Amino acid sequence: LSRVFYRHDMQFVGNVPRHPWSGVRVVAFLNHTSLFEPIFIGAVPNRFVWRIARYGVVPAAEKTISRPIVGALFRFVASNVVSITRERDHTWTAVLQRIESDSMVIITPEGRMKRANGLDLQGQPMTVRGGIADILEAIPEGRMLIAYSRGLHHVQVPGQLPRAFRKISMRLEVVEISEYRKQMLEVGGIDNFKRAVKEDLERRRDLHCNEEGPVEGSLPDLSS
Repeated sequence: LSRVFYRHDMQFVGNVPRHPWSGVRVVAFLNHTSLFEPIFIGAVPNRFVWRIARYGVVPAAEKTISRPIVGALFRFVASNVVSITRERDHTWTAVLQRIESDSMVIITPEGRMKRANGLDLQGQPMTVRGGIADILEAIPEGRMLIAYSRGLHHVQVPGQLPRAFRKISMRLEVVEISEYRKQMLEVGGIDNFKRAVKEDLERRRDLHCNEEGPVEGSLPDLSS
């Protein structure tokens, strides 16, 4: 359905490994602008979609998955959609407990959605929260696929009906989790590991999440 109703512009940035879709344990989705972001799945390889369906662990806000259409969409895409309260309580512990040796965690590190004015619902700037650091501590090896959304407000502004037949853009970056953890520990040490991760992902987001239009680059190899 995504391929029928939307045109996809998805490209890799940075150093692209030979098989970029293999060995992914964490997908960090940055620039969260719409509840209809699962439509990006139309641009990834089919075997990656099947892996999400079988091994995906997706923490999502209670009010998101309680919506009849959007909640059903999330549950249709991933095998484990875990309801969370956005607080560091038992719901977040439940997410960490769902992570197994073959799990792939898909998370929006900002933890809330950007409105059309560029701020969150409370009028605050969009920042990365510490949950992604907890995930990287729970999954010390494998790859993290950082997905930089170019924004979906032209498809669906929060609170409005979605629009079809639009072009949607995303940039992808693959990092080795073990190397990334080492780098962040060198920057922040054990005590400030979480802060280093948050600041680094915000820097990467601001660099690659350009909502003004696509940039030149190589197309992803959907067969890899």
